[in-house]
Amino acid sequence: MENLIRMKGGFKNFGEIKALEDINFELHKNEVVGLLGDNGAGKSTLIKSLTGVYPIDKGELYIKGIKIDIHRYSVKEARKYGIETVYQERSLGDNQPLWRNIFIGRHNTNCFGYIKVKKEKEEALNILTNLIGLKGVGISPDSFVETLSGGERQGVAIGRAMYFESDIIVLDEPTTALSLKEVNKVLNFVEMIKKNGKSCIYITHNIYQIYSVSDRFVILDRGKIVGNYMRQDLSVEDLSNKLMMHAKSE
Repeated sequence: MENLIRMKGGFKNFGEIKALEDINFELHKNEVVGLLGDNGAGKSTLIKSLTGVYPIDKGELYIKGIKIDIHRYSVKEARKYGIETVYQERSLGDNQPLWRNIFIGRHNTNCFGYIKVKKEKEEALNILTNLIGLKGVGISPDSFVETLSGGERQGVAIGRAMYFESDIIVLDEPTTALSLKEVNKVLNFVEMIKKNGKSCIYITHNIYQIYSVSDRFVILDRGKIVGNYMRQDLSVEDLSNKLMMHAKSE
């Protein structure tokens, strides 16, 4: 399978703390990977290393077959390679309409630098209705974020990531504090990511939410990868037992 991301022998320390140790991680084309582990397992550190927030101290990183200079890697560089991240923290402006949120920092402008408002609203409508299938009553490019539910807000953030030619979308605990109904909305958005031919890394500690939409599971424990499983090879109960086994070994 074609690798979009490959980390080989990755290490990351924060002082005396070994946050990541000898990490070998891959993400393939059109694949959803559930990145699992308890709090403090190293999930967020790994993701931030893959997306340029925390460059690794040692090891090799390849994106789409290109070897990355780990000492110069940044969020800006990650975006150039088609990597977008949706964090669990709010990533949208509540008091701004959806079209402005989608294009913030990357507006379509004319030769005089003015925003092409009509074009951006048209594109925003396309993203909402066709890319992520968000067709709730009253939802339009002019709707304000504060009127959306938690799941719908995450859907807009995911749609924004998909629109800007991103091949790799990283979701960091996107269902935190959401109701079951809203969780299902987010999972539907994850399915849309794969349907559109893109890949996703989904960070969570809740295997029951992510099991049905993942192709593969990677388990982290105390900064090390301790498990790598294809979904077809184990049930959700088996996966739960794997996680419990590692938790008991502490």
